[in-house]
Amino acid sequence: MTMRVADPVRPRRATGATVVLLGAVGVLVAAFFQLQVVGRSEFELKSRDNRLRPITIPPARGAIYDRRGRVLADNVPGYSLSLLPSPVDSARATLERLASYLALDSADVEAHLGRFSRRPQSALVIADNLSFQQVAAIEERRPEFRHTVIDTHPRRRYPSGPAIGHVIGYVGEISEDELESESFQDYDAGRIIGRQGIERQYEASLGGTPGVRYVEVNARNMIVSEFGGKSTVEAVTGTDMILGLDLTLQEYADSIFPEGMRGGLVALDPVNGEVLALYSYPTFDPNLFIGGISTDDWTRLRDDPDRPLLNRATTALYPAGSTWKLVMATLAMRNGSLGIGSVMPTSCNGALQYGRRAFRCWKPNGHHVLDLSGAIKESCNVFFYQVGLRLGLDPLLEGVNSLGFNSATGIDLPTETSSRFPITREWYDERYGPRGWTESVILNLSIGQGETEQTLLRMAQFYSALALGESPVIPHLIRNEALDQRRESWTLNLPEERRLELLGALKRVVNEPGGTAYGSRLQNWTAAGKTGTAQNPHGDPHSWFVGFAPAEAPRIVIAVIVEQGHPDNQRSLAVPLANQIMNRFLELEGVEPNPPLPIPRRVVVPLNTADE
Repeated sequence: MTMRVADPVRPRRATGATVVLLGAVGVLVAAFFQLQVVGRSEFELKSRDNRLRPITIPPARGAIYDRRGRVLADNVPGYSLSLLPSPVDSARATLERLASYLALDSADVEAHLGRFSRRPQSALVIADNLSFQQVAAIEERRPEFRHTVIDTHPRRRYPSGPAIGHVIGYVGEISEDELESESFQDYDAGRIIGRQGIERQYEASLGGTPGVRYVEVNARNMIVSEFGGKSTVEAVTGTDMILGLDLTLQEYADSIFPEGMRGGLVALDPVNGEVLALYSYPTFDPNLFIGGISTDDWTRLRDDPDRPLLNRATTALYPAGSTWKLVMATLAMRNGSLGIGSVMPTSCNGALQYGRRAFRCWKPNGHHVLDLSGAIKESCNVFFYQVGLRLGLDPLLEGVNSLGFNSATGIDLPTETSSRFPITREWYDERYGPRGWTESVILNLSIGQGETEQTLLRMAQFYSALALGESPVIPHLIRNEALDQRRESWTLNLPEERRLELLGALKRVVNEPGGTAYGSRLQNWTAAGKTGTAQNPHGDPHSWFVGFAPAEAPRIVIAVIVEQGHPDNQRSLAVPLANQIMNRFLELEGVEPNPPLPIPRRVVVPLNTADE
């Protein structure tokens, strides 16, 4: 019988396998312990968070008031509908079911899907101006719209509508490009922001801070219920603002602006720079943009040949016409080449011959002999042609640019166009070529024509300097003591005696027979100002008036333009408009009357039809 010898290796192998098996079991037990016991709270939190969806609470924008406490912009209750994160197919199906309730066409559905796919983890605002009927219809069919949530939110309102469109601007949903910019780095998709005007300029203050609440969803991202286990963060309302604007004056301007005409006006307080009125016509209703403007309304505004979205008070450029003659008078008086009683060598017989060309005056038979004061009063072109020639081109260009006429005023609005005026004679060389122009450009520049384009705002600011004799305050809409102190770097650099002489001439324009604004003078206050007729290659001349009242202690400076508002053989449409607005403001402010001196009865008042 053969004896088997025990294998000494086998017990060791069995022991090793047992150790390995027990070690593996131990690892598994430790892992299960980690998951079930140690990590329980962490994974429980993750599980809970997976079923929560944050919903942004839109903040109420700050209200905007005028100088008398009247509401320019406030908020009313509104309803918004948002689409929660979900598969694209589900989102498409939901949008197609919503289409009939929200008046969405196929293009709208595709546009929303495009936005949805770019930010799949964010709730997407589909509409923020739902009517109560739309809310009721959707809520009645809640099982069909489990991927949506309806919220109440503050909705913007502009009680005065078109009267304040260009000043206040409007609001709209933030765009994809804006979300990528540094200016809006803390904003989320669907946020309503200021688009133009004060709404855009002061978005950081007016916009407020959004809050957040949570809803509970199931595995299919359908809303199950509100979730109260995670604290809601309340939205913070934006800061209210008060403007120096006078809404009563603004609405008055809207009511009396010549029907069917285009143009604008701006009125300033010359002492502190507050904008009292800023109006452009045709205008638009900012309420149209709340909740997203319809395609039809946008197309109508965009394609309107009268360009209602253009702010003619701050961004449109015009030749200044005869309102420019006070700039010329200022430059000539401050360098000593002209006095208020100066008479030019060539009297006005209806034209001035310069080289081979006759430069005409607006009055065919001429004004004959006038001094500077009379030339301002009667707006004689021939006189001011000679003022320009006496100054010379280089001093003229240098002087005009020293008064800020090649820049913007810096008003607190997001868009303002810089005025334009040639800087040096090299500007002409670059534009026309060294042999393509002559010194005769001086003559057109001297009467506000030629290569000069100015804004209403810039002209109003220059006349503010004339009215007070100080460096003018930078115009601003917000009432703010710091803004009241911001002044331009330039001054008239005109001796006070000379400024008062110019002021006297401007009073003659409005208050004496033969003055080009005499027919529309104020009855209870002495106003001062200058009319203008700017040549227009597309039709009748544009009508200007820039002035202020009361003349000795100005409370309002106004600049008005009516495009093609000076048709042949008719009075200027800008003059009566400006004087009605000055009169209305002085009445509102309760300014004590200081009527002009009565005109002697023996004076025959001529019919004045045009100023040039």
